[in-house]
Amino acid sequence: MASITPNQFKRGGKIEIDGEPYAIVEYQHIKTGRGGATVRTKVKHLLSGSVLEKSFRSEEKIPVPDFESKAMQYLYNEVDTFFFMDNDTYEQIEMDKIAVGEQNVKFMSENLEVQVMVYKGNPVGVDLPNFVELEITQTDPGLRGDTVSGGSKPATVSTGGIINVPLFLNEGDWVKIDTRDGTYLERVRSAGK
Repeated sequence: MASITPNQFKRGGKIEIDGEPYAIVEYQHIKTGRGGATVRTKVKHLLSGSVLEKSFRSEEKIPVPDFESKAMQYLYNEVDTFFFMDNDTYEQIEMDKIAVGEQNVKFMSENLEVQVMVYKGNPVGVDLPNFVELEITQTDPGLRGDTVSGGSKPATVSTGGIINVPLFLNEGDWVKIDTRDGTYLERVRSAGK
């Protein structure tokens, strides 16, 4: 089984504790006077959603869970339940909002191709493409000619997510978004085109 050390931790990274899969929510390196360094983490159980605080010694080897990744299509959601279809078998599965991930929910449009992580037969997480294109459905009117000032304003996209965009963008514009951190990258096309 593959393993990593706490120095290789990153947000969203997956580790195994006592044979169970966890995602790293946050981590902090702590260096004490004479002793070795430790890493304090907050991890989320991928099956139950419970959060655990745990410390690791910097030289400790932590196993990485063995996930299977399946290409699936996001179909729709009902309240906090999300439905996906396996592209090969056409089998449908459902996942709750916790398993899908708060950040992912903001940028998942219907029919989007995603990678669903499966651990011992259970779907435990979703990886979106790094970039998606979505339409701005609500924002303040754009300021004509204001393309260089560097200011920004909040905008709601078609999936309900809110991002900061430059002042010149309007409702109906399509934008490219980095799903890893929810940042605006560029305007793809203007409203009405």
